[in-house]
Amino acid sequence: MKQLAILACVLGLMVTAARPGLAEDLISDDAALAMRDADVVILGEVHDNPRHHLVQAEAIMKISPSAVVWEMVTEEGAQRLAQKAVSNPEELSRILQWAESGWPPLRLYYPVFKASGAPVYGAMVPRAAARAAMERGAATALGADAARYGLTVPLTPEEQEAREADQMAAHCDALPPEMLPQMVAIQRLRDAVLARAVMRAMEETGGPVAVITGNGHARKDRGIPTFLERLQPGWKVVSVGQSEDDIIDGDFDIVIDSPTVEREDPCAAFQVQN
Repeated sequence: MKQLAILACVLGLMVTAARPGLAEDLISDDAALAMRDADVVILGEVHDNPRHHLVQAEAIMKISPSAVVWEMVTEEGAQRLAQKAVSNPEELSRILQWAESGWPPLRLYYPVFKASGAPVYGAMVPRAAARAAMERGAATALGADAARYGLTVPLTPEEQEAREADQMAAHCDALPPEMLPQMVAIQRLRDAVLARAVMRAMEETGGPVAVITGNGHARKDRGIPTFLERLQPGWKVVSVGQSEDDIIDGDFDIVIDSPTVEREDPCAAFQVQN
């Protein structure tokens, strides 16, 4: 993949001047030191929390990664971005087809894009692959890499049950039970695709690599770190979770807290109107 100097360099602006409201103390000195000492830093988030993206932007500036892997960007979008000089968020949104992606508004993520001129690697699972994972399993959806990434090995019954319970809770206890294994399969596929993108980015750029993703994929107990430990046990991987008012699920090397944002009840759509 071509080296890409996006946004900050094109605009000719100092990054510090382009990030209003981003304080230097969102990340402690100890946390920043641990990140700078890592080969891979996985920066989790609650997707719609603006402060979490400011933390990610600050982390990337402190890490100075050689590549940034994005859960929200497809491989094709990253390839298109590598061929363009982007000078504004509207152009970035058009190139990445962000409006069609289903993610929160690009303005939340824009500070993260501006924080680095490193190449962007896409790791978003296309809808067709997600459907294949639901219908035929994560191993089939990943293809030839499935065995290498451990997807041909079923989870233990205990782990499968725990993950299905998490999926049920995440979907407001409204999913049909028969859908739960399918949702777990999709999550495993996304973890594997993110890990594969990290592997490619490390091979092509030499690292360090930063990853922008949801907290669930950053978890040490079941997310990207478990795949990288299997594939490259010698790498130093630091997982960063971002909590809201000290609430977060999973294990992380570092947890950075932010206030909970006001949002509509996510379960309202599942409630039956009487």
